[in-house]
Amino acid sequence: MDAATETMIRNLEEKTGKSMAQWVAVVKTPGPKKHGEIVKFLKETHDMGHGYANLVAHAAAGLVGDDATAPEDLVAAQYAGDKAALRPMYEALVEAVGGFGADVEISPKKTCVSLRRSKQFALIQPTTKTRLDVGLNLKGVPPAGRLEPSGSFSAMCTHRVRVEAPAQIDAELIGWLKDAYKSS
Repeated sequence: MDAATETMIRNLEEKTGKSMAQWVAVVKTPGPKKHGEIVKFLKETHDMGHGYANLVAHAAAGLVGDDATAPEDLVAAQYAGDKAALRPMYEALVEAVGGFGADVEISPKKTCVSLRRSKQFALIQPTTKTRLDVGLNLKGVPPAGRLEPSGSFSAMCTHRVRVEAPAQIDAELIGWLKDAYKSS
């Protein structure tokens, strides 16, 4: 966990009147279950700022705090069972992106891995048992060929590239990833 997140967790009770455990209990009662719904609920119903609402939503999902799932366990779960064959392609993408700079942050979530610099520039998701989707933030770049609009795949990305074979992790895809990294 990074220092900023640790500081927010320490300050949560002072700023909101409840501890992280108390807020997680509030959002785990019947009510909103999706991340965005939880954030909206906390902001509108409890007048919580966006940063704290986002933090509590992540804690409720087990992504931050004392009960957080280890990042390597999140990745292992994504590539378990019938998606295990996709793991080498994921590893190849992470290795390539890691070469962009020391500031690349690999941030596993429950269903995908966010690639961040100062902000998210891409994500990798095992969408089906035969395909990874690589989401990219390439504002102003027109979709063409394999670089398609993200559509409903991810609201956090402008484009998507479908990867079904190791050969598709080529110079073109790595170039798009590098462009997204440079613009983040």
